Amino acid sequence: MKRLSTGPAAVLALCSALLVAGCSSDSEPVNFGKEDGKGASRSSQPPKNSRVRFPTNPREWSTQRELKDGTKVVRTTLKGPKSGFEGKVWAWAPKEYFEDKYKDSAFPVLIALPGSNGYPSNYWYGGDLKLQETIAEQARKGKSLPFVVIMPVLNADKKNYYDGSDIPGRAKMGTWMSDDVPDLVRENFRTFKDPRGWGFFGSSSGGYVGMKMMLQYPDRFGAAIAGGPDTRPDSPLWNGHEKEKQANNPEKLAQDLINKGGPTVNLSIMLGTKESGQRKVKDFLTTYGKGPVKTSLHMIQNGEHSGRQYAKSLADGPLEWISKRMLAPSSS
Repeated sequence: MKRLSTGPAAVLALCSALLVAGCSSDSEPVNFGKEDGKGASRSSQPPKNSRVRFPTNPREWSTQRELKDGTKVVRTTLKGPKSGFEGKVWAWAPKEYFEDKYKDSAFPVLIALPGSNGYPSNYWYGGDLKLQETIAEQARKGKSLPFVVIMPVLNADKKNYYDGSDIPGRAKMGTWMSDDVPDLVRENFRTFKDPRGWGFFGSSSGGYVGMKMMLQYPDRFGAAIAGGPDTRPDSPLWNGHEKEKQANNPEKLAQDLINKGGPTVNLSIMLGTKESGQRKVKDFLTTYGKGPVKTSLHMIQNGEHSGRQYAKSLADGPLEWISKRMLAPSSS
């Protein structure tokens, strides 16, 4: 399935995100680890044997945009301690995160990955696709968990796809996604220790990486929504590295997980009825959607390969489906 979409929706989304990325904000820096970010006190340490992990090293984030409910999409630059790669990461916490009744609760994390180039920006933070607004609205309706949304860059440059992997001799984008980005989240937010508190949402190549990460690290990530993903690694950078390539193949990873009998993971796939490459994705679900690999297929009527359509269709079932299989915050 084609990774680099040049359709009007993809171009509009990418250009819009880049325009927003060039803007600055006069707002005060945001620090999610200072109490709850709005002054309400919380316990200094979680209870013994708690599922909650409190922030360990909170930093200040710059505001990129503010939603109507007062919540903010923020940005930081991360120098990955393990990957060595430096890139931008955007974040958003829902209004529930700041409510006093949830002050000692962990929140589920949804790592949102873009298609197209996936560098130097991540189009999911922009106001045109309204990912955060969709999650907030569905949470109010009881059809989604109030996710903390994390939006890192996907690739190391504009020219290459890295398949969310540590391709020999290249930037370690696998370690960036599996270790550095989640570690940043744990440093700044109240998170779950359980993999059921961690998931992905991605379109096209971002959907592929999210799906692969979940299958590769089921002890870290319990769910993924993938819009129009590939099911095999196909970056030209793999040339000469077949062994490493197969170690990052979702088909092999899924089969290994089935052979081991777990842990359980939950995969929701979205496809437009006008998309090419549907057969490969449906064959993947038929072959590997068994045992610990729980799957769901959502078809978008008259839909094409489009991040905008995937974002809109989240509210038609996929968001609710993974929310029922992930951990929810608990009020005190």
